Formats: sequence, structure tokens, C-alpha cells
Amino acid sequence: MSHDLPNTKKSLGQHWLEDDFSLEAMLVAAEVSPADTVLEIGPGPGTLTERLVAQAKQIVAVEFDDALAKELPMRVPAKNLQVVRQDILSFDLTSLPEGYKVVANIPYYLTSNLLRNLCESPNHFSTAAILIQKEVAERVCAQPGDMSLLSVSVQFYCDAWLDLLVPAELFTPPPKVDSQILKLKFRAKPLFPDVDTKVFFRVVKAGFSQRRKTILNSLSAGLHLSKAQTSEMLGRADIKTSVRSQNLSLQEWHNLYHAYLDQNT
Repeated sequence: MSHDLPNTKKSLGQHWLEDDFSLEAMLVAAEVSPADTVLEIGPGPGTLTERLVAQAKQIVAVEFDDALAKELPMRVPAKNLQVVRQDILSFDLTSLPEGYKVVANIPYYLTSNLLRNLCESPNHFSTAAILIQKEVAERVCAQPGDMSLLSVSVQFYCDAWLDLLVPAELFTPPPKVDSQILKLKFRAKPLFPDVDTKVFFRVVKAGFSQRRKTILNSLSAGLHLSKAQTSEMLGRADIKTSVRSQNLSLQEWHNLYHAYLDQNT
């Protein structure tokens, strides 16, 4: 396979990885086996694709860049490779077999929307290895004290770990920051099976709507409730009105969800 790197649209924020150790770490993190169908997002010149076709049953490579999508089958000639020229955010994940795995080296701007699409799809993945900015990977895996809408959204559906750190100089062209492999395993059983996810995330989004303010102020504004109503709701959830949203655990968000339902029934 030719490893010359193609000219691509700078606007897509693409940085290609050719480091053998890092590429192999992606496959290990995704737990790729010969029985798997793997969704590869943004295959680019195919350095990762080349390894995937040798290790998995089927690769569905979704590439937004038209030129790269056309070149990929020539760069990686393999019977078990299907190249789809499409924006991953509009790709039909239900077309994949149940329990598919995901590997992706994606630009920063795509991260939040992509993770939401993957997690919320009725046909969810089993394991994923996503190479993203180190800071964003850390945000996804954050614990109470540093939580965000992103960390709550992903951890609601998945167990999340920080895997291999990949320094900027291993990419072409080098990005301004280091990257890290984010490993995700979709929860075998829902964390909170009794939850209406739309209502749950309405509460969570309201809580993070004014990050620098207390949970009392954020929820009151975000849910259009009076301070008295919000204070009563927080009391039922056993949460102090003075805390900030980033300090709440998933269990506390679950408690708040039930307190909100009780208030609206």
C-alpha cells in the first residue's frame, strides 16, 4: 500500500496518523476480532484501514472527503472493505449488524455530535476506540468535580477509559495539541433503566446551561421554575442549592430527574 499522504481539505481539520504502535493500540482498544464488523470513521489515506481489513470480518469505512473515498479502495484493496462517501452524522447506523465496533481518528469539531449519535442510536456499538484531543478525552472521562454535559451524556450510556496518549508530532501535519485514545464500552444493561432519556437530559442540559452559577440558578433558569420550586426539587434529591453542576454524580442527576418528575405530576 502507498503511504504517501493525500492533499485534503484543511477545513476538515484532518491530521493523519502513521505511527505503527499508536495504530495497533487503536485496534487493541476496540478489541477487534475476526468475527467483528467495524465502523471506521474518517479513514483518510487508509493506514488504520489496512490493519482493520487484516483483522476483522467486515469494515465499513465512512469518509466525507470525496477524493479520499474514491482513492481508498485502491490504497487498500480488500474484499471485506466497504467504502461509504457520506457525512458520518447522517450515516444510518441501523444499517450495521448488531454489536458492531467503532474505530475513528476524528477532528475536534465533530466529537460531541458524533458521540451523541453513536450513543443514542437504537443500534448501538459494543466497543469503540476514538482518537480525539487529549483534553476532550479527559472531559469525557471526568469525575464529579469536573463533569460536563459531554461527560454525563457519554457515561450515561458507556463505561469510558483513557487509553494511549498520542503526541502531536506523530501526526501529519502535527496538530497544536496531543491526542488520546478514548475507549468506550456500551453498558450491557442501562445505568438507569427507569429513565425517559428526553426528560433526563432536559434536566441535565438545564443544569449545565449556566456553568458558573449554582445548580439552583441554572436549573431555575433552564427549567423555567421559580427559585422556591427549584429549591424544593433539590431538597427532594438531597442536593445542596449552593453546589455547581460539575460536582454532581450521575446518581445525583438521576435523583434530580425523579425529583423533577415528582414536581410535575
